[in-house]
Amino acid sequence: MARPTSSTPRNRTTDTYDEKSIQLLKGLDAVRKRPGMYIGGTGPEGLHHLVWELIDNAVDEAAAGFANFIEVTLYRDGSVEVADNGRGIPIGRKDGNRTALEVVFTELHAGGKFGTGAYSSSGGLHGVGASVVNALAAKLVVEVDKDGHTHRLSFNERLPGRFDAKGTFKPGSTLEKVKKIPPKRSGTRVRFWPDLDVFDPGLSITYEHVRDHCAQVCFLVPGLKVRLVDKRGATPREPEEFVAKGGLADLVEMHSIGEPVTEIVTLHGTGTFEEKVPVEGKMTLIERTCTVDVAMRWVKGFDASVTSFVNTIPTPEGGTHVAGFDRAMTKVTNDALLAGTKKLAKLAKSGKDRAEKADVQEGLVAAVKVTLPEPQFKGQTKQELGTPPVQSIVYEVVRDGFTNWVEGGGRKTHIAALREKVAQAVLTRVSTKASLELRRKAANLASGSMPDKLADCRRHGPEAELLVVEGDSAAGPAKAGRNAEYMAVLPLRGKVVNAGKSTLKQVIDNAEAQALFTAIGAGSGRDFDLDQARYGRVIILCDADVDGSHIRCLLLTLIYHYMRPLLEDGRVFAAQPPLYTVKVGDEVVHAFSDEHKEQLTAELTKGNRKAENLQWVRFKGLGEMDVEELAVTCLDPGTRILRRITMDDAAAAADAADLFETLMGSDVARRRQYLLDHSDLVDRDVLDV
Repeated sequence: MARPTSSTPRNRTTDTYDEKSIQLLKGLDAVRKRPGMYIGGTGPEGLHHLVWELIDNAVDEAAAGFANFIEVTLYRDGSVEVADNGRGIPIGRKDGNRTALEVVFTELHAGGKFGTGAYSSSGGLHGVGASVVNALAAKLVVEVDKDGHTHRLSFNERLPGRFDAKGTFKPGSTLEKVKKIPPKRSGTRVRFWPDLDVFDPGLSITYEHVRDHCAQVCFLVPGLKVRLVDKRGATPREPEEFVAKGGLADLVEMHSIGEPVTEIVTLHGTGTFEEKVPVEGKMTLIERTCTVDVAMRWVKGFDASVTSFVNTIPTPEGGTHVAGFDRAMTKVTNDALLAGTKKLAKLAKSGKDRAEKADVQEGLVAAVKVTLPEPQFKGQTKQELGTPPVQSIVYEVVRDGFTNWVEGGGRKTHIAALREKVAQAVLTRVSTKASLELRRKAANLASGSMPDKLADCRRHGPEAELLVVEGDSAAGPAKAGRNAEYMAVLPLRGKVVNAGKSTLKQVIDNAEAQALFTAIGAGSGRDFDLDQARYGRVIILCDADVDGSHIRCLLLTLIYHYMRPLLEDGRVFAAQPPLYTVKVGDEVVHAFSDEHKEQLTAELTKGNRKAENLQWVRFKGLGEMDVEELAVTCLDPGTRILRRITMDDAAAAADAADLFETLMGSDVARRRQYLLDHSDLVDRDVLDV
């Protein structure tokens, strides 16, 4: 280790570092100096966080059983008001001439949520929520209904006082008694005007953002009604009211998108842990109780949605409670749900049959809530729970509850459907992992690593073409008749997999599919990158017969499922080779179907020429054409006929490929069943039997 020297460091400033350099931020100055520490930033999330602080205070009153109604109002002047019918913030003297109400809005770490006196559990914990709102507001007015009167205290740039009838602000700590009210009425209303100079330019409170938050908090306190009023705009919105009597189960129902796989499963339990906290200045070991509530269900689909809460606070970053949930779900799935599953028997031999978190949570919609006194959050914005013992408590509750559901507590059909879904997720993940390496290689292969059977072109890019031809017999004339500058030829020598009916592993293992992925060089499936494609057009050259149609359908099905951007961008074409040809004088005439042949015959025999003198030649395949014929009909841009394949064409081809497999495949039972199912379409009178 190098030893420090007495030489002068580079870029050293000349400022003196002494006792005068130490600054003490008083009151709310710390919040304005570093707002990100308290609200997460000065962007949209930070601005809305001020609203959440006030809403969360009101929800705490409801969770404690003292309120059942909250109203949030958005005003035209940019202010926001949050009102509740709770007990009302205390208004008695707290510090000299200052009331408790003033202290709450002017002092950091002042509130009624330290310890378990006023709230056994709450969302507000640090005692800075209300004061942070005031610190970042240009103006704030709070009214408290209590003891038969409405009491008001205003703040202008964080100073307490009141506004007179003319709007002039007069500093002071005295509360105004605005009006008399019924003795039993109580509640709090806080209206604030954000100091927009603190926040990024052009920000405003978004209705949809506030709406989502209001809807969400209702699920945390069953029966709580939240009313949202928006008075902004030329035509104010109709007020919306939110209430949820089913709690977290209603939240899961709302978030469930798609066809359900299982019923909604609800889990509930409690646990205790010990924690050291200061009591009368001494660190004392006390026992805490943690309540766990979970609601979850699986739906068809792949995305997971796990929403978590601590007391009444959403925790978008999760924390120890979510970690316990994840661990328990994976444990029970492997030990109980998937135990002995036949579908995973092959993977069990190699030890790859264990489900991972992503497999278990594929299509999962869940809500996890823990309730405990004085939880430890990572930061004032309370986005992640940090209390360590909560993980074990949640793990045990979820493990026991989910095990009971799997082993008989749930409906058998739902348990079986979930087992099938998770097992398929494991199979897909294992096969995808194997194919991922192949796709990455295919996206980065150089021309020297191309398939051996590929006759590549010299120039790649938007003008380059990949000619996919059927067999070596057609590949020969195609290679000889192409323009090697920009035309590449890839012959198909084996059976193309039916991508519509095969697993991802079967597709990746298919030699013809691998050759096509590698030649195009843009990957496959979700990793397909159109910008990396080596060719601007993919042209399919197949014989004009049933076998050719089958191969074309299989190719289009493969492209449709694994290289869809090629279709969406209009880069896939089918060459239209002629079925017949006839020489009339020095002219060669091509017919592309029996109907087209009859039409041309009628046109060519309008004079003295007889139909029997037209020597039509039928091509059995592209391999029968000579180089010139193939070049003129399929390769030369000036004379060939290409048909651009659309997404609808590809979808129809996928259906046709399945029908081909039924009628021409090796599965006799499947073909027999198809014929029996469609026997009513046959006219028995025309059968020669």
